[in-house]
Amino acid sequence: MTERSDSTRRGFLTRTAAAGGLAMVPGLLSACSRTQVGTGAPVGDGDLLAKLRKQGYVRVGFAGEAPYGYQDGGRLAGEAPTLHREIFKALGVPELRPTLTDFGALIPGLSADRFDVVSAGMAITPDRCHKVIFSEPEFVSPTSLMVREGNPKGLSDLASCAREQATVGVLTAAVEADYADAAGVPSSRVKALAKQQDGVDALLAGRIDAFALTGISLRWLARTNKGAAVEVLDPFLPVVGGKKQYSPGGAVFRPDATGLRDAFNGQLKKITSDPDHYTSLIGRYGFTKAEVPPANLRTAQLCKA
Repeated sequence: MTERSDSTRRGFLTRTAAAGGLAMVPGLLSACSRTQVGTGAPVGDGDLLAKLRKQGYVRVGFAGEAPYGYQDGGRLAGEAPTLHREIFKALGVPELRPTLTDFGALIPGLSADRFDVVSAGMAITPDRCHKVIFSEPEFVSPTSLMVREGNPKGLSDLASCAREQATVGVLTAAVEADYADAAGVPSSRVKALAKQQDGVDALLAGRIDAFALTGISLRWLARTNKGAAVEVLDPFLPVVGGKKQYSPGGAVFRPDATGLRDAFNGQLKKITSDPDHYTSLIGRYGFTKAEVPPANLRTAQLCKA
């Protein structure tokens, strides 16, 4: 799975163009501290949840990327908005008010108080943990393989690709190339592809035997290529340097919004503790029980990784 940088989401998602009606955050906003007018003193969030309950809505930033957070027929859709709508409704805040921005501007926009929460399935990384605070993981992103229909080489994971001398497609600069290397796939059998659709096309043309990406994205890709003679295999966790690669994502809050974050986590746990409820909410976006974060996978650990 490709690492999400400040300028891209993960490097493999196709950005969804937004229709009218949602505000755009201009440019790359500079991260700044909020201060009281006339004094320059820092402003804390105080009881932000009480404020949100009183006004009846929470401002959320999203990046227009399916299946994580995007606009579908004028409605905010995707994994993160769907979970967040459920959670905030349980907290007494019935409405999400969305702001569309580039992925790289989400954290600066949050810091500049343009929204209260980032609702974009953002990866939890140590670098980001220095700037913002994350919820507990909303999902994990196991890797999977897309193969030609019938799985002619009998593949299951990257180790099987190495054994069967399969040619594996990965996105350019994506971490799946490192996963393939760790599993023993020689570099001569790893083919870099520019975008997701190239993986489907290369499979159908016989130029590769498998396309490696997250199961979430591959299932979404199969859905958008309905009828294509390909199938997505069961997800697996790559191992690099003896460590399983979970690649979790979560909601993002300003550092002073600990009360709101903690209340959010309380409701999130109720959802992730019930895999059937979890998949009933976001299964339509390609999330399965394999994406339910393990109970012992905690953000505090991920921020130190």
